[in-house]
Amino acid sequence: MAEVTLPSLGESVTEGIITQWFKKVGDAVVRDEALFEVSTDKVDSEMPCPASGVLTKILAAEGDTVQTGAVVAIIDESGTPVSADTTSTASTASTTAAEAAPSVAAVTPHSGEAGLIMSPVVRRILADGGVEPATVHGTGPSGVITRRDAERAVALGPTEEVVRAQSNGHRRMGLYLSLSAQQVPHGFVAVEVDASFAATLDASGRDTVDGFTVTDEVVVAMAAVRALHDFPELNAYYLDNEIVEQRSINIGFTRHEEDDAMLVPVVHAAANLSTALLARRVSELDARNDARQLNADDLMGATFSIARAPSANTLVHQPIIVQPQVAVLSIGAVRMVPVVVDRDGGPAIAVGQRVVLGLTFDHRVCDGSVAAAFVERVGAALNDVLIER
Repeated sequence: MAEVTLPSLGESVTEGIITQWFKKVGDAVVRDEALFEVSTDKVDSEMPCPASGVLTKILAAEGDTVQTGAVVAIIDESGTPVSADTTSTASTASTTAAEAAPSVAAVTPHSGEAGLIMSPVVRRILADGGVEPATVHGTGPSGVITRRDAERAVALGPTEEVVRAQSNGHRRMGLYLSLSAQQVPHGFVAVEVDASFAATLDASGRDTVDGFTVTDEVVVAMAAVRALHDFPELNAYYLDNEIVEQRSINIGFTRHEEDDAMLVPVVHAAANLSTALLARRVSELDARNDARQLNADDLMGATFSIARAPSANTLVHQPIIVQPQVAVLSIGAVRMVPVVVDRDGGPAIAVGQRVVLGLTFDHRVCDGSVAAAFVERVGAALNDVLIER
């Protein structure tokens, strides 16, 4: 007998929702084929079958929340598929077994949280129709909102009064960042720097020969990678009163999702990338994120993070450190401002571009003076970033 368990799905992810089984009890299964789909606050993933044989038991039903590492099904590697006449009997027996031993899969039904379990298609239908998911009664297993439920709710129109349940993504993000805020002594510095690189890029064009866009975020990331070579304590993690500096520079890029959750896709080994290649890597991650196709590798291993401006009018923002990292660099909106320049040997007012860069840092690793020096180094490197086409 082979046990099917829910594998680790990324940093800070401890549970997932079984959204669909592709096989039923009694079906033949083949190693590495898709067996079931699991949804987390970060990504929807199809889980491969760990062995070939016959699926004899399903211990977590569609809609159940399962802890990582829990057993969700049993495969008989020497079994033979059952006929269609006996499938329902086997399924009933499996259900009875699951009810008799709920601790095996550590499942938590979502019958009281209708509106939180839905596919991307259903989520899009409700969003386009202006209907809050919490107001929709799901008729699928354990309160899952089906496509028909969503279309019916949109046809009827939104209710006048909405009580919205906290999403799984927002709940988990809040819990994880709350722990970080409690465990890490956060510090923060912000420095306004010259952002004339933005005008230069706009004038020369931002697209590479491969059709990817060199954004302000990409330029700041390149400058940060250069600065981290001189500030290795910020590309590190804290462990047992020691600072462990990491050789590889893996940059995480924060992304806020529609359900108020936050993901941090990672560009690994960024120190060896050109600007054009970094732009490509970030664009590819964003495309997979939009399609909800990020995998665990895309979300793990960041050694330093960058948080772009949440809006075009945000001047300064202070993100929370994503452990085990010790720093995160925030980018404000690039804006046109009056600046004092030297003209004909005297001061004069001219129009310039400026951006505020902020660094949230772990006080156990450095102090404010080091953090400010790092941000200033990043600012000085912005206009020296070579834009390859």
